[in-house]
Amino acid sequence: MNMSENQKVILYKTGSTAQFPEDFQTRFHTHIYCQSGSIKFVFNGKHYHCKKGEFIFWLAGLDVADLSFSMNFKATLLFVDSDLLNANLPSANASIDSYIHSKENPILHPEKKDKERILKNFQLLYDKSRETDHRFFEEGLKLQMQLFILEMWHIFEDELDRRKRSMQSGTLYERFMQLVQEHCIREREVRFYSDKLNITPKYLNYICKANTRITASEWIQRYAKERIVLLLKNKNLNISEIADEMNFSSRSFFTRYVKKCLGVTPKEYRERV
Repeated sequence: MNMSENQKVILYKTGSTAQFPEDFQTRFHTHIYCQSGSIKFVFNGKHYHCKKGEFIFWLAGLDVADLSFSMNFKATLLFVDSDLLNANLPSANASIDSYIHSKENPILHPEKKDKERILKNFQLLYDKSRETDHRFFEEGLKLQMQLFILEMWHIFEDELDRRKRSMQSGTLYERFMQLVQEHCIREREVRFYSDKLNITPKYLNYICKANTRITASEWIQRYAKERIVLLLKNKNLNISEIADEMNFSSRSFFTRYVKKCLGVTPKEYRERV
């Protein structure tokens, strides 16, 4: 699909990839609301199947491959320039939660009321992006972008709540993984999670290794690392603020932890991005 380099928001209905921007995986955050049929794809190495009434969200820069569509596939698609969206995140913490959830769960299952909200949200953002002759176009688009994000986060939070309820009756491993996603920004000790599950740290490690061959502490560090990277990319936060946010007792302790996870200090990492 040919488009202007200045076009920040694209909205249309389609039944194939013919109208996907060529650089949609690198430049745009992709939103797809499936209205009939189905779409199959591979996302970060995993196979997914999205059906009628479901919603897909792919962050720019993540690996999407092997797209295929049923004969009756129809969907409304919204592409949002990643710079536009990233520059207008209302909350650092919520954006991290949204990022992690989307990376692990690219398909959402919205309720009926939220399906209507998604399509309305698409249209409002697109319409605002077209009002280039408005005297306060830039300011208006930024505000509409923030409202769009808050509306989508609302839907994401509903999905997270449903997953939490289902996880309560899941296996110990599933419940551990849910707890890690919720708490690893501030809790990085295995004991915290084993206490939540009423088991010993040793048994929690056994459960994790039995399911994935990866220890509980390694899982915790993986998720904490993703959050550290996202926080360091947010130049509005200084390193001391990030250390406080992640509940480190001092900036020097945070620096040592980051060096262990990323191989460089927080300052060195920021100089590279």
